[in-house]
Amino acid sequence: MEKKDKKRTLTINANAGKNIKINPFKKKENKQSFTIEKKKQPFFKKDNKKKSFVAPSHIEGKKKPASRKFIEKQATKDFIKKKDDQLGGKRKLKLKEPIDKRDLKLTVSRALNVEEIEIKQRSLASVKRARLKEKRNSPEVEEKKEFKKIIREVTIPEQITIQELSNRMAERSNDVIKFLFNMKVIATINHTIDKDTAEYIVKEFGHKPLVEKAPSSEVNKKEINLKGEIKKRPPVVTIMGHVDHGKTSLLDNLRNSNVVSGEFGGITQHIGAYQIKTEKNDLITFIDTPGHAAFTEMRARGSKITDIVVLVVAADDGIKPQTVEAIKHAQAAKVPIIVAINKCDLPNKNISKIKNEMMQYGLIAEELSGETLFVEVSATKKINLEKLKDSILLQSEILDLKASISGPASGVVVESKIDKGKGPVSTILISSGKLKKGDYFVCGNTWGKIRAMINDSGKMIDEAFPSTPVEILGMNNSAYAGAEFFVTENENKAKEISEFKTNSNTEKNKIIPKDKTKLFENSNEKKELNIIIKSDVQGSSEALKNAIDKIQHSEVAANIILSDIGMINETDVSLAKASNAILLGFNVKPNREAKKLAEEQGIQIKYFNIIYEALEFVEKNLSGLLTPDVKEVVIGTAEVKKVFKVSNAGKIAGSKVIEGEIKNKSKARIIRDGIVIYDGEIISLFREKNAVKDVKNGLECGISLKDYIDFKEKDIIESYLSEKIERSI
Repeated sequence: MEKKDKKRTLTINANAGKNIKINPFKKKENKQSFTIEKKKQPFFKKDNKKKSFVAPSHIEGKKKPASRKFIEKQATKDFIKKKDDQLGGKRKLKLKEPIDKRDLKLTVSRALNVEEIEIKQRSLASVKRARLKEKRNSPEVEEKKEFKKIIREVTIPEQITIQELSNRMAERSNDVIKFLFNMKVIATINHTIDKDTAEYIVKEFGHKPLVEKAPSSEVNKKEINLKGEIKKRPPVVTIMGHVDHGKTSLLDNLRNSNVVSGEFGGITQHIGAYQIKTEKNDLITFIDTPGHAAFTEMRARGSKITDIVVLVVAADDGIKPQTVEAIKHAQAAKVPIIVAINKCDLPNKNISKIKNEMMQYGLIAEELSGETLFVEVSATKKINLEKLKDSILLQSEILDLKASISGPASGVVVESKIDKGKGPVSTILISSGKLKKGDYFVCGNTWGKIRAMINDSGKMIDEAFPSTPVEILGMNNSAYAGAEFFVTENENKAKEISEFKTNSNTEKNKIIPKDKTKLFENSNEKKELNIIIKSDVQGSSEALKNAIDKIQHSEVAANIILSDIGMINETDVSLAKASNAILLGFNVKPNREAKKLAEEQGIQIKYFNIIYEALEFVEKNLSGLLTPDVKEVVIGTAEVKKVFKVSNAGKIAGSKVIEGEIKNKSKARIIRDGIVIYDGEIISLFREKNAVKDVKNGLECGISLKDYIDFKEKDIIESYLSEKIERSI
C-alpha cells in the first residue's frame, strides 16, 4: 500500500530560492488551498560559500513556514480526495509516473473535456483484443445460438436452372454449385438440370421435393367418363391395305365421289377423313390411309383412332407386305377387322387362296368357323357395297359405341397443312363432346380459337359432334398429325397448357452432359447430303423424311436439315444456299420471290408428286457422293534393252515390246526385280526417229517417261489404262 501511495504522490518542482506562503484567506469548509508564489527579487547573502535564505520583511516576525514534504503530502491528499468525490468513489485515478507541471495547466480542450485529463480512454482495437482474449480463455461462457433450419417444400419441373432451384430452396447458389462439383459435375447458375438430379439435390439440402404436376391435358377415348347427354355415335372406319388394291376407289364409290383422280399416279399420298350416309340414314366415318411402304406412320396413326378396320385385298393379287403390316397395326390397336376382297369381278381371282392365307394371321372366315367378316366386293362395278356397309353397322352395334354430345369436345388430329389463304389448317376427328365455333382449344404444342369449321363436303358449319371429321381454322401454328385436341375453359388455360407442353418438349441441349470425354469420339466421317423438304401436308412430310432416313450406307448419309409444310419461300432458298443442300418440293411450288431468288443464287428446286420418285432422286444424289471404283487394264509390256542419252530429252529407254502394245500418253509403271519403282505416264514414243502413237508386239522403240531417267537394262515397262466405275447405293 505504501508503494502505491508513493506512486500517487504529487511532487512540486521548485528552486531553492522559492518561498512557500500559506494563504489563510483561501480556506473554505473541508478544503484547503495552497499557493506557491515566486519571489520577484530574492535576497541572497554569500557567507562562507554557503547560500542562506533571508526572508522578506513582511514575513519576519511570523511563524516558521511548514516544511516542503508536509505541503506535498497535503496537496496530494486533497487532489485525490477531490477526484474521488467527483467520480462517486467508483473510479480511482492511477498515476504511474509523477505528474509533470505542464499536465496541470488548464487549456481550452481540457476545459471542454474534463475527463481527458483524469483518465485516458482505451482504443477500440484494445477493447476488441480484450474481448477476443476473454472468448479464447472461456469459450463455454457464451454458447453460440443455433438457428433451426426451415424445411421448405420445393416444386420441381421437368427441367430447372441451378439459379431457380437455389431460389426455391432459399439456399446460396454457390453451395449448390459446390455440391455438384463434389459430384464431379462442373456447372454454372445458368445450367439446366433434369428433374431427377434436382430432386436429389433438394433432398441432400434437407428440403422436401414436390414434382410439378402437368396440367390435365391427356385425352383417351377409352378412359373418358361419359357425362352429360349420351348418345350413340357413328363408327370410325379405317380403310387399309396394300398399294393399288383399290382402297380409294372403293371409298369413292361408297361416298359417290372421285378422290382417285386428284391423286398423282392414282396413288394415295394423304390421309383423308370422310362421312357417308346409308340408305337407313345411318352415318359412317371413313378414314383412307396410303398403302405405299413409306406411309407406315400414317397407317399406324389411322389404326389408333379407329373403331373398325376394313382390310382391302385384291382378289387377283393376294396378300402383300403392306397387307401384313396393316393387319399387325390393327391387331396392336385391338380393333376388329373386316376383310373386303376387292376386284372379285376379274377372271383370274382366287378368293379361297386369300381366305386360307389369312388364317396364318389369325383372321378366320365365318364359313371356316371363325369370327372375321369377309365381304367380296367390286369397286368399279359397285358389287356388294351395301353388304359392306351393313357389315360395318353390324360390327358397330356389337361394339355399342356411345359418346357425350354436351361436354367440351376432344379429338385427334388426322392431318395438318398450311393453306396459302387460310393459314394453318388441321383435320380433326372428334371423339367426344360438342365442338362449337369460338371455342378455345389446345392441339399438340399449339393453341388457338376456332374461327371456322368446314366439313368433308366443304360446307361451313357451326357445331360438330362425335365421330365427325372437320377442318378447323384459327390455330397459331401448324399441329403435328396424331396430336391430341381438346377444348379448354378460356384463353388463359389454353395458353398455360400450351406453354407447359412447349417447354417440356424442348430439346435438352442445355442439360449438363454426364461424360464430356466421349464428346468428340463419335465424329461422323461419312459424306453427307444436306436435304430440305417442303410438302403440302404433315403426313407426307413425315413419310418422306422417314423413308429418306432409312437409306443407309457406310460411306454416305442423308442429312435432313429441314422438314416442313407449306410453300417454298425465300428463307428455304437462303438456307439451301448456306448449307449447300438440295431443295425438294413435294406437292408444293415456290412463291414468286423464292423462284426469283433461286434463279439468282443458282439453287435447283426439284418438284415431286409421287413419293418413290423423290426417293429415287435422293438415292441417285447419294450415289454421286460415293468414290468411284478404279479398274486397271494392262495393254502392253516392254523390256529395256539399252539406255541412250539424248541431249534434249535426257535418257531414253531403248525397249522391245514383248506383250500387247505400248501406247503414247498412257499410264506406265517400271518393275525392277518384281518391285514397282515408278508409276507415271509415257510422254513420248519413238520408232526409228519418228514419233508414233503406239508400238505393236515384237517391235523395238524408244520410251521416255515423265520425270524419270534412271533406267536400267532388263527393266520392265508396263503400259496400262485406268477406268473409273461409278458406284450406286
